[in-house]
Amino acid sequence: METKERIMEIKVPSVGQIYKQNYCADKPAILFKDEVVTYSQLDENVIAFANYFKSKGIVKGDKVILNTVNSPEFTYAYLGVVRNGAIIVPINPMLTLEEMKFIASDSSANYMLIHEGVMLKQGLTAESLSEALGLTVFVLNEALLAEVKAADKEDFDMINDSQEVSTFLYTSGTTGVPKAAMLTHANLLENARQCVIGLGCEDYDVFMCVLPMFHVFAFTTCQLQPFYVGATVDIVEAFSPKLVISELIEKEITLFLGVPAMYMVLIEAGKNNIKFPKLRRAVSGGSALPVEVYEQTWNVINIPVIEGYGLTESSPASSFNPHDGVQKPGSIGKILDGIDFIIADPDDNEVPVGEVGELLLRGPNVMLGYYNRPEETEAALRNGWLHTGDLAKVDEEDYIYIVDRKKDMINVAGLNVYPREIEEVLYKHPQIKDAAVIGVDNKLRGEIVVAYIVLKDGEEVQHKEVLGWLKERLAAYKIPKRIEVLDDLPRNNAGKILKRKLKEAIEADKA
Repeated sequence: METKERIMEIKVPSVGQIYKQNYCADKPAILFKDEVVTYSQLDENVIAFANYFKSKGIVKGDKVILNTVNSPEFTYAYLGVVRNGAIIVPINPMLTLEEMKFIASDSSANYMLIHEGVMLKQGLTAESLSEALGLTVFVLNEALLAEVKAADKEDFDMINDSQEVSTFLYTSGTTGVPKAAMLTHANLLENARQCVIGLGCEDYDVFMCVLPMFHVFAFTTCQLQPFYVGATVDIVEAFSPKLVISELIEKEITLFLGVPAMYMVLIEAGKNNIKFPKLRRAVSGGSALPVEVYEQTWNVINIPVIEGYGLTESSPASSFNPHDGVQKPGSIGKILDGIDFIIADPDDNEVPVGEVGELLLRGPNVMLGYYNRPEETEAALRNGWLHTGDLAKVDEEDYIYIVDRKKDMINVAGLNVYPREIEEVLYKHPQIKDAAVIGVDNKLRGEIVVAYIVLKDGEEVQHKEVLGWLKERLAAYKIPKRIEVLDDLPRNNAGKILKRKLKEAIEADKA
């Protein structure tokens, strides 16, 4: 039976039961280092964590912050919390105490489960953390795991209505104060189903989960998606080039999901004649995939990178280039099953094919809204559409092209300049490895274009050489007034370039 036919109907009401969708007890569900966890063992662990949390007083509607590194315990805790009907709030384990305070207060959290190593790294104790955050703290360590192991194994699930909220996911905050997107069980279940169809995932696939699991891209595509179809997930603690390459080969990974920067590693491995014989599909998300990186991946390791698109508010996946059809480099592909979209003008009217407008989405994967932020929710979901803030255009075959972030667009003397267009040209320069373009306020021109570049190892380049390269390929008003060479570009854990940090650096220089 075809994949789409097998998974059209969602059989479970709760994200905490997602692995029951296509259950095979003895099949490996999780690989972690030398550990193999079967689907029956996954079920036992999730039920044990659910009962442990129940015994500690966690009830339906409670908010539980999850603060841990990539590990099977992240999965068990996440699914165990939502089995109780509570709401999980995964956060970046690199957050400072002040940042944790903000999320604890903003989410009205009652509890936190924190990995012992994360806590000790910041010089904290359970008591000091509990006092600072005003909530109950559970420390994920050997003692807690022993308690979980001894917990009741009675199966239960507090969720019958899949429209109830399961997860608060905080937006990255690159454009303002972080907000908690409220995702329902149905949002995440539907998006897992949409991903399985969009990527052609099969039960024999072995996924690599090296992306940070607290991030929605990783959790939906590298956890919920494979569990939904009964595939296997290889969890890797953190991205290390040598480790990733060895895992790809030794664990016989068939499906790799990463951010553009990770594909540089695969390209270099391919140039050194390292082969990945089982790898059948590679997917890129988190930020725009430069066309040059796409082409190099295809030429060097003989596999196309399927570029996709999504955002926290859409659970996150919204489109992929077809896995069984035409790949269009530079495009985010076609919209996923069950999602509607339009390219709209400022009044939410659809614009003609080929014209630039804001990408609007509508579908079962779209969030309920932002927690305790009615005005922001109204603006984001205006007229029944999720306003992505991304400027895009669509071609005659319904392939979507992101032109740029609406808020990143640069206005040079009344002319619109899209940073991504300039970045794509910079990526094609033979000596440039990475690039980011921003707009900076200017009294005479409104804004000026500033480019940041990272050179390939051992390379040097003159400012005038880069300018000459750009002038041959871009109109004069798009040419950067400043070009800065950096060792690295600032990125968040999901691999997205933090342009806000670059702008802050310029403002600091001015001061």
